[in-house]
Amino acid sequence: MASGGPPFDVTVTHEGLDTLARALRAEADGKQLRKELAKNLRDALKPGAVQAKSAIMAMSSSGPGTAPALRSAIAKKIRPEVKLGGNWSGARIKAFKTRNVRGFVNAPKRTNRPRGWRHLVYGRPDSWVTQYGVDHWFDYALIYDTPRYKAAVHEAMEAMARRIAERVE
Repeated sequence: MASGGPPFDVTVTHEGLDTLARALRAEADGKQLRKELAKNLRDALKPGAVQAKSAIMAMSSSGPGTAPALRSAIAKKIRPEVKLGGNWSGARIKAFKTRNVRGFVNAPKRTNRPRGWRHLVYGRPDSWVTQYGVDHWFDYALIYDTPRYKAAVHEAMEAMARRIAERVE
């Protein structure tokens, strides 16, 4: 490692993030620094969450206007998630489960896969239908800009590592 650099190696992996989180815990104001790092990582991933929300909202809807709307319920549950420490450290964009939305808890997961899902038609207890989402809408919304998000996360981690290194020197 070159002299004058941070006292630890930071890479864009969960191990690199774990290393940075451990270094933050060692600092006197580590809790505040961790909050700031988490905020910066979420900010780096927000454009990806916006893209994923746009992708689900672009999915066609052929049914009558039943409430609550499935696409907007899924879009509300897409957000960047950052965890520093514990069993898992990382930063990702996640589509959380949609509890209390027409009894369809796994809506983000089901609408993202190529095969459909079966459900009863509302008001007709004997009538089943197969409904299809858009194949990999979540994956395709993020895959082309993955290097950009990785670079933004890496920059947020590097900025925090430089800040800690400046204190050590």
